[in-house]
Order: sequence, then C-alpha cells, then structure tokens
Amino acid sequence: MKRVLVTGGSRGIGAAIVDKLKTLEYEVVCPSRQELNLSDAASVKSFIENDNSFDILINNAGINPINALENIPESDWDETNVVNLKSPFLLAQGFAPHMKKNQWGRIINISSIFGIASRAERSVYTSTKAGVNGLTTSLAVELGEYNILVNSICPGYILTDLTKQNNSEEQIAAISQTIPTRRLGKPEEIAEVVAFLISGNNTYITGQHIAVDGGFLCQ
Repeated sequence: MKRVLVTGGSRGIGAAIVDKLKTLEYEVVCPSRQELNLSDAASVKSFIENDNSFDILINNAGINPINALENIPESDWDETNVVNLKSPFLLAQGFAPHMKKNQWGRIINISSIFGIASRAERSVYTSTKAGVNGLTTSLAVELGEYNILVNSICPGYILTDLTKQNNSEEQIAAISQTIPTRRLGKPEEIAEVVAFLISGNNTYITGQHIAVDGGFLCQ
C-alpha cells in the first residue's frame, strides 16, 4: 500500500483530498500542526528525520496574505515563503531518497492560478506560488529518470468553507460571473485531479502546472 503525506489536510481542498484518497488503496497521513509545523523549518526537518518513507507527497498547505505592497510587513514575506515554498522543498528533498530507492514516487504541489497570473495586493502570495511552479518544473526534470512524477495543480476560485466565511453570497455570485463556467469550483474537483495524477493511470504526465479554474485563465 502506497503511503501518502498530505499537508494542510484538515479543511478545504486538503480535507477533500484526504477524504478521496481514503476511499482508495492508500495509507494517508495528515499530520497536525503540532506534529508538523510548516512555518518552522526545524519542525519540518524533525518530521522528516522521524519518518521519511512516503511514496507520495501532496504539498497542499499554504497561506495567502493580502495587502498593499507598502503595507506588507517583512514577517509576512518570511512566513509565507517558509510555509508555501521552503517547506514543500524540504519535504520533497527529504522524501526523494525513499522514492529513488523504490524507483517510484509522486509529488503534487497545490499551487494557484495566482502562481501563473496575479492581481493587486497578491505580491507575496504570487511570488511564492510562482516559485512552487518553478520547483515543480525543476524537480520533474531532475527526478524523472527515477519514475518520480512531479506536477502542480493550480486551483482557481474554489468554494471552500473559508471562501463562504470570507465572502457574502452576493460577492460569490459576482466572482462566479468572472468565470466562464459561471461558478466556483468544488474542493472535490481538485481532489479528483490529484487522485488521477498519483494513480497508476498516470505514467507520463510530469512537470505540468494544471489549472483547474473553470476556464478563468483562458480569458
């Protein structure tokens, strides 16, 4: 049975991924913040030292500070880079030897459409997610010969509990009108893409940044 680590699996897209994979033939590990604090590189390294025998890594956790450029504290820049970019790098680095030994592995980085495009007040988030996409590209090239496939999934606007909490029904309706499919995505739709990319049905897709956005970036 393949072992899967999912970060940020307690809510939203992460929870949908965990729920989907638990219905399949995987041993799913979703550590708590106490077990794996992604804002603390030392915690990440300690986790890897204790358990690095994962066949599949799904870097889902992330933070998204929204602020005008002149109002962004340096601490926000530092924390967002550690959580969104450095920790996925460290986890991939830590689990790669096990994957190489087995000549099989899958790494999925949950990025964002804002790693491809952007909008005002997203400078920190876009920088980190663009970095995640760059990491995906580089790892795909480096690890491909070991049958380790690495891809980014770039969700668009997804109707998570947090989205509902932070937006009124009117605001969600307005966002929907900016999307060709005229609706926000569902967390389960992201989970389905993850399930395919880590399955035995995917043997050749690697190094891709797959937008799951209802056509938003096509405009």
